[in-house]
Amino acid sequence: MLDDTLLDDPAALQRADRDHALLALAGAGARVRTALRLADAAGLAALRPDGRPRGVLVAGHGSAVAAGEMLGALAGTGCLIATLPPTDANPVPRAGRDVRPPAFTAGLVWQLPGWAGPLDLLVIASGDGGEQGLVTLAEQAYARGCAIAVIAPTGSRLAEAALQVRALPLPYVLPALPDRDESGDLPAEPDLPAEDPGALWAFLAPLLALTEKTGVTQLPAGSLPATADRLDETAVRCRPDAAAYTNPAKSLAGRLAGTVPLLWAEGPVAGVVAARFAALLADRAGRPALAGLLPQALTAHRGMFTGRLGAGADPDDFFRDRVDEPDPLLLQVLLLRHTPGRPGEAQGPAEVAADDEGARSFSVLRAHRLAAAHEVRLTEYAGVRADPLHALAELVGLTDFAAVYLGLAADRS
Repeated sequence: MLDDTLLDDPAALQRADRDHALLALAGAGARVRTALRLADAAGLAALRPDGRPRGVLVAGHGSAVAAGEMLGALAGTGCLIATLPPTDANPVPRAGRDVRPPAFTAGLVWQLPGWAGPLDLLVIASGDGGEQGLVTLAEQAYARGCAIAVIAPTGSRLAEAALQVRALPLPYVLPALPDRDESGDLPAEPDLPAEDPGALWAFLAPLLALTEKTGVTQLPAGSLPATADRLDETAVRCRPDAAAYTNPAKSLAGRLAGTVPLLWAEGPVAGVVAARFAALLADRAGRPALAGLLPQALTAHRGMFTGRLGAGADPDDFFRDRVDEPDPLLLQVLLLRHTPGRPGEAQGPAEVAADDEGARSFSVLRAHRLAAAHEVRLTEYAGVRADPLHALAELVGLTDFAAVYLGLAADRS
């Protein structure tokens, strides 16, 4: 169950947020600005690419892979975009007398596709820079003649390997956070710590700056720097001291409490936001969620509506005494869309009423009818910015904050 009182108590939120996740999200705009400035200083401004690459491969794990998927949504079909998640993991021996086990991610393994060669660009991204598997991947790509760029912290093993394979070194901007509260409980899995929720933008900003230079993406002029402003605006709307009835992220967290969310999306931009939201709900709130693109999600998830989680699926006696029973776990549909240029809408993601007269595709109308027929609550949010990157930034900002708030306020006992 959700502790509603905590959401309206900024001091209690700060105490509960031991790893400063809310502060990391609030600083996403600053990290974008810093990443763009440092990328230019690292040589991106002077880069003169010889035509557009045949394909762009983005290798990493967690938010790095999510950044690659978002690049694919923004680039369209003009260039092949592929993500390279890890394919295996090897054990990592402990160093000396270190009693703490090494991070599981240090032993991850990546494999370069057989078709990758001199016509392709490989971007290797890591927030830690200590994965030996990524260093090996860079060496494989260098032997095949691929163009290589590396996003990693300065001084890390991966950043040093980038110099050896003549890769373009791009910065990974670390969050400006206070020291972690050592009085807090240690994670149950010390070798699998929670990822920095703001890491996505530390990867995506230099990645998009690079693909803009190479002609893979063609965003409106000034789109990247202005994205930082959109993230700042979202942070203000979703700040901890904003009351739940005026804070869209707290409102969304409250609606998702006690439900199994079905995250449906229309279009590629909303699709990657839904996938990101599902990942962060699992990581930050410990909640399962299913993400899918319309219209395929309607057929893929239809069994959920007639199963035990559907609102109208209770076969027991309706009049039995439920006082001592826990609240039932029911479905909740969250529908995400990108509807650029809708007149009269407020800036930022807008909640769309069920009886809204605006243009809706047949798939969206069918989703509303399916939910209504089975008494399942459906909430629809639309990004209204014409710039797809800005719409993505605002939708991601809203859902990221909602996942963190839900995790902080949920009773995990």
